[in-house]
Parts: sequence; structure tokens; C-alpha cells
Amino acid sequence: MSVEKDQIYQVEIIDLGESGEGIGKYEGMTVFVDGGIVGDVVKVKINTVKKNYALGKVVKMIKPSAFRVEPACPYFKKCGGCQIMNMDYTKGQLFYKEKGVKDAIERIGGFTDVEVLPIIGMETPFRYRNKGQYLVAEGKQGVQIGFFQKGTHSVVNIDDCLLQSEQHQIINQIVRDFVMEFGIKIYDEKTHKGMLRHVMIRHSEALGEIMVVLVVNGEYLPKEAMLRERLVEAVPELKSLIVNVNTAKGNKVLGNKNRVLAGSETITDQIGNLKFNINPLSFFQVNPVQTEVLYAKALEYADLSGDETVFDIYCGIGAISLFLAQKAKKVIGIELIQEAIDDAKANAANNGFSNCEFHVGKAETVISELYEAGNKADVVVVDPPRKGCEPEVLETILAMAPKRIVYVSCKPSTMARDLKILCESGAYKIAAVQPVDQFGHTVHVECVVKLEKI
Repeated sequence: MSVEKDQIYQVEIIDLGESGEGIGKYEGMTVFVDGGIVGDVVKVKINTVKKNYALGKVVKMIKPSAFRVEPACPYFKKCGGCQIMNMDYTKGQLFYKEKGVKDAIERIGGFTDVEVLPIIGMETPFRYRNKGQYLVAEGKQGVQIGFFQKGTHSVVNIDDCLLQSEQHQIINQIVRDFVMEFGIKIYDEKTHKGMLRHVMIRHSEALGEIMVVLVVNGEYLPKEAMLRERLVEAVPELKSLIVNVNTAKGNKVLGNKNRVLAGSETITDQIGNLKFNINPLSFFQVNPVQTEVLYAKALEYADLSGDETVFDIYCGIGAISLFLAQKAKKVIGIELIQEAIDDAKANAANNGFSNCEFHVGKAETVISELYEAGNKADVVVVDPPRKGCEPEVLETILAMAPKRIVYVSCKPSTMARDLKILCESGAYKIAAVQPVDQFGHTVHVECVVKLEKI
């Protein structure tokens, strides 16, 4: 075997993996390198050896990459939230996200003649997130409020996350001080004892509204009225303060029951000229500026004249649906989660749209039932979760034979797999592929693809 466990080898990093790890070769074997970025020449200690690859960690830098920069965040080496903040944003991060889309299209999709358009990046890849979900844990130096340490379940205490609004720092410090002052018990996942589990903060940049959600292992948080007073006084923008009840075992963040401590159960956010009511359980894109870019591109690719019926599969709270409804005759949205469908209906009404209808259920079941009942689409838009579309969804879309399909993706590999299925039918061809960066300093990338009927 060319590579052995616990040995040190010199490796040049030639690519990035899906999790942000560097990829190199040693005597023909692929080596995934924690801490390496493209262009680095490093000494790597091998931790794990498999049949076709090895895993290792940088122990010495021989020659740093031209893309390497000093991370702006002091928590970068510990926190697992940002994987590639040590790469130059424009020359490094954007380049390799675009390359990742191209590689997936070619390697997984099998497309050799498809042009991937230049990625649309952010003007400022900091302070762009409108939601933070913070873990709460006991630490050696008191209460820890932050994110998981990379590759562990230990919590890194974060005073200020550079991807979040500065107000998160103020809110978390108030909660931290309150918990320590009154001895509030912190939830322990192993024993299922303790009270406070998470702090979630949602922020509407457009309207300046803030929601704070205290996730507790019970109906009430001890001394919660006092915490309410402190937060209301210190955060004038606070419109919604919620206790979310989560008594389930495991690491799921939110339970299904909310209780309003102050203000209302929702805040309002905005994408373009459309407003959306957001409750603690709502799925809403975390980067509203780039989401407007993404959805505008989806609307452009839908190429609507005003006479079309459009299916929006995996519609969530109806954000893309309402963008489409501005130019479509009718939009039919499909979503698994009842609360999201309730939000979608309310958002359509609040924005004055009467040409939308929404159906709850599994996408593969609902779209099949609608098609069998005689419903057809001129255009289909899909925005699936990271696992991509269920095979039955793709089968029904092909049977429905819309003029165009717009595929919005958050994972290039599953997107490429689904595009291959759609195009292997011989009915469709890829007309455009547009990557959009919504998650600066992370490995994640969004993409919009236009498929046209042949």
C-alpha cells in the first residue's frame, strides 16, 4: 500500500471536496486533507486509510497557496460553520464553487457540452445571514453559546459571528449572563435533563425586525419574565420573543409548540417587492440579497408570458411561487410541511395574489395525484432539498411534458444526477446553468438551471 496510517507525506492540494477539505494525490492514492486549500504544498499526517482513499491533517505548511488569506474570524480554526474563510473570496472561493458545479455537471451528469455561466458572487460576504441557530452548553468557563466545533459535538463559544448581524452578540450575551446569574440548567443531550437547549435569532434587514426564540426542554423557562424585560429593553428592534417547547430526545433544534413571550409570533421579511411573514418554524432563505438574485434568475428562466400554469414543487412558504405568480396565469405549489403551506397561503393573500393554490403532502404523491386528475404544467420549477428530487417526481414531470423546467439546487451533485435523468429521456436539453453564491465562506453554492423541451 502506498499510504500508511500515522505516516507523514508531502502532498500538493489540487482540488476541494464537498466539505471544504483539500484533495491531493500521493503515489496515485487520493488524500483528503483537513486544513488544506488548493495550491498548498503540505506535510500531511494520515489518520485513516481506506481502499481507494486516505484521510489526513496538515502538520506542516511547505508552500502556502496563492489563494490563502488570513481568516477574518478568530474562531475559524475551531468553529465548523465556515469551511473556507481562509481562501480569497473572489479568486478562490467563487472560482472553486463555480468549478464544483462544472465538475458535477460533467462527472455525475455526463454533460460535456454544457456551458456553466460565471458565478454571481456577493458584494460583501459578511453579515449576510438573517438567521442564527446557537447551541447552548456548559463549559469550563461558564455557559457556552455558539456552534459545534469542527468534527465534534463540543460547542465553541461565539461572541460575534461575522456572518450574522451585530445584534446577535448583544442578545446572546444577555442570555448568557441571565443563565449564569440565575443558575438556569442547560440541557444535556445525553441525560435529557436541563432546560435551555438553543437560542435562535431571526433578523429582517429590510424592515429592521428581530425575532428571538428560546428553545426549552419544558413548557416554561425559569425567570423568563425577567429575561423578557432585559431583552425588550436592550433590543428596540425586537418584535417577537418566543418560547419554543422541545421535549424530544435527540438534536433536533425546534419543537412544534410556540408560546409568545413578547410581541407577535412572526416577523416580516422582504425579497424584492414581496413581503413574507416568518414564524419560528418557517423555512426562509438565509441570504435575502442573493435570494432575490436567485429567484429573479428562476423567473427569467421560466420565461413566462402570462398564460402559463406553473408547478412549484418543494415550494416551502411560497417564496418562489410568488415571484412566478407575478407573471404566470396560475401557480400550483406543493410542499410536505403543513405549517409552510399555511404560511404560503397567507403570504399569497398578504401580497395580493389570487392566482396561487397550495397543496400539502409528499411531492411524489401530490404531483402524481394532480397529474392523474388532469392538471398539467406549462412550466415546472423544482427547488428540492439537498438529497434532490424523488425519482417519482422526475417521472411525473416527464409524463407531464412541460415546455420548460427550472431546477433550483443547493447541492450540485444531486442536481447533476437529476438533470441526467431528465435529459436522458431525450425530451429535454440544458439551456443555461447559473451558479449563485448565497453562502460566502462556506462550501455551499446555489444553482439555477433552465431545461427546454426538445
